[in-house]
Amino acid sequence: MSTHRTISKEQIRYIDGAAYERTIGKWSQIAGETFLDWLAPSQNLRWIDVGCGNGSFTELLVQRCAPSAIAGVDPAEAQLAYARSRTTARVAEFRRGDAMALPYPDDTFDAAVMALVIFFVPDPAKGVAEMKRVVRPDGVVAAYAWDMMNGGFPFDAMQVEMRELGVPPTYPPMYEVSGVEALRKVWKAAGLAAVETREFAAHRTYDDFEDLWTTSSLTASVAPKFATMPAADVETLKARVRARSPADVSGRITSSARITAVKGRVPK
Repeated sequence: MSTHRTISKEQIRYIDGAAYERTIGKWSQIAGETFLDWLAPSQNLRWIDVGCGNGSFTELLVQRCAPSAIAGVDPAEAQLAYARSRTTARVAEFRRGDAMALPYPDDTFDAAVMALVIFFVPDPAKGVAEMKRVVRPDGVVAAYAWDMMNGGFPFDAMQVEMRELGVPPTYPPMYEVSGVEALRKVWKAAGLAAVETREFAAHRTYDDFEDLWTTSSLTASVAPKFATMPAADVETLKARVRARSPADVSGRITSSARITAVKGRVPK
């Protein structure tokens, strides 16, 4: 994504847990698999998933990491209600809370993560400082994000075409922090040790173009725009996105995203 692109400062709000599951939740788990391979955590840790949303990544943590305890924190009650409906809710505690004022004492957890969240935190540095505060010495503080600065958002093609039609797309308010060097800077400024970063690709296959289109249309950064667009413009947009989305011989379409990741340890 070009840094010269017009950026809408409208607030993106993810409040529909089911829509989030179809759009971003599946992506969160796909990217989360590679992220956890890189993180290589021990089993039986105490985790906090900051900005857990509907619990999609929390579920992956339960499945992959056998946590001894896990907490998910998010400001949206509707998202938390969906998270509590998952089978992993038998293991995880979900609480309403602010990433910049986590509702836990110091040194409560062994690991803190943000999955596709850092660019929604109004003060990312304060959010990272809070993760550091609630993690014990030598514990892990980590995150992964879309590489928003370089077209890494999986629905970027639709947003590019919307801009070409005169409809400015909406991006997270702190999208600038999604770059790998920006993440490294925030982690180091927080006083975390052994800071490492990584970039990787994630891929998701849709059954056909209609599956891709419907899923994209539910995304919180896109759906409100559709309500303001004339029907003819929506059809034009659909045709242009279709032209940018080649299918395989079975009609399936594979979409790609670019992910940036960072990890560090709380000093002993």
